[in-house]
Amino acid sequence: MAATCLLIGCASRPSTPVPPSRPAVEPTPRAEPLSAVGNHSPYRVLGRTYRVMASANGYRERGVASWYGPNFHGKPTSNQETFDMYAFTAAHRTLPLPSYVRVTRVDTGASIVVRVNDRGPFKKGRIIDLSFAAAERLDMIRDGTAQVEVEAIVPEGGDRRPSVATANSVFLQLGAFSSRDNALTMVGRLRQKNIESALVKTTRDPGGQQLHRVRIGPLADAASAESLADQLRTWGFGTARVIFE
Repeated sequence: MAATCLLIGCASRPSTPVPPSRPAVEPTPRAEPLSAVGNHSPYRVLGRTYRVMASANGYRERGVASWYGPNFHGKPTSNQETFDMYAFTAAHRTLPLPSYVRVTRVDTGASIVVRVNDRGPFKKGRIIDLSFAAAERLDMIRDGTAQVEVEAIVPEGGDRRPSVATANSVFLQLGAFSSRDNALTMVGRLRQKNIESALVKTTRDPGGQQLHRVRIGPLADAASAESLADQLRTWGFGTARVIFE
């Protein structure tokens, strides 16, 4: 929900995956600055508080991996990139965004390097949520989960990025539209519900495409944002993401 825009991961079981836009390429770890959004710490999801690590250096953990795909394909990740289920990416609750990790399936030894650009999974007992492509490479699509070891890869030169943000403004994001008219239509619906702080923020994605993001805020705190997100779902607005900027 980090931009801790938080993506609540799950073990998806798609019926008809969308066609890949391009062949998946395993990422090469490289030094990158911290994302401007997605690294707020601490943050709360489903009543639990999480603290983002200042550095990925030394991180290693064994546990259950799950995966996510079509339900989130094309939607913003926690650091406001566009989720591509056919790219080798992952969601993690506390690693800095972006980070690189090697995920190794314990029972088979199969492994893959993924770039962490999202938050999740928030289901108890899971430590990482892999993209469809990464899960497919590890042969865990059918079962939905697998026991893995996750180890951070810190590019040569070390992790010298600025520390994780600890104070930000809180927003809810309801969607990102290529059409400004569609974004304004949603804002109009929100204002009919007396949500006067609804607005459109126009940005460009990494590919240069203009996106019109519908947001509400700034809000008092993450707890207030979660409460409002629940209310919006009952009104039929779908899942809203908590954003920190």
